[in-house]
Amino acid sequence: MGNLDLITIIIIAANVIISYKGFDDYSFFDKYKFHIGGVQRGEQMRLFSAGFLHVDQQHLLFNMITLYFFSSRVIFELGNMGFLMIYVGSLLFGNLLSLYFHKNEYNYSAVGASGAVMGVIYSAILFDPWMKINFFIPGFVFGIGYLLYSIYGMKKRVGNIGHDAHFGGAIGGYVITLILSPWLFEADLLIVGLLAVPIVILFLLKKMGKM
Repeated sequence: MGNLDLITIIIIAANVIISYKGFDDYSFFDKYKFHIGGVQRGEQMRLFSAGFLHVDQQHLLFNMITLYFFSSRVIFELGNMGFLMIYVGSLLFGNLLSLYFHKNEYNYSAVGASGAVMGVIYSAILFDPWMKINFFIPGFVFGIGYLLYSIYGMKKRVGNIGHDAHFGGAIGGYVITLILSPWLFEADLLIVGLLAVPIVILFLLKKMGKM
């Protein structure tokens, strides 16, 4: 982990340039952020553009550092095009899940690359479930635990955090990775199944009316 490939440089540069434009130009920020009312009016570009805006430098820095640490494993396994599919697909999955859960909240808005980055993390974990995160936590344990916490965060509205976008991004990374690398089912079916557990729990809770 931690190599700075060209595609990662391009994505980080795009996030930095667009985010800094948004820092200085509120009308630009407002036009391209994820906003339920805007999307429902037909402004679907917001589902994509919001992933390149951030609320402040700290938000931007955290997402880009995390992307830096996990992107190289996905690029190694899937190549630049596969990685780009994971990144963009996870970004869209994240905002689509937010749209699904907040469709009745006209003024709900969010920004950030967190959904895309979470998709990259979940993809990297599928390829290397025993990677150490925070020096000692196995990757698959972190992935499952983080999504379970995200369910709690979505239900309790914990903090000013887009938990649903994180969760949707992870779903995107999970699904697209398995489509691109179906051999993972044979290589480690148990891990593939375990990583799906929080996803199944979320939709069961939603179906039961508890989310």
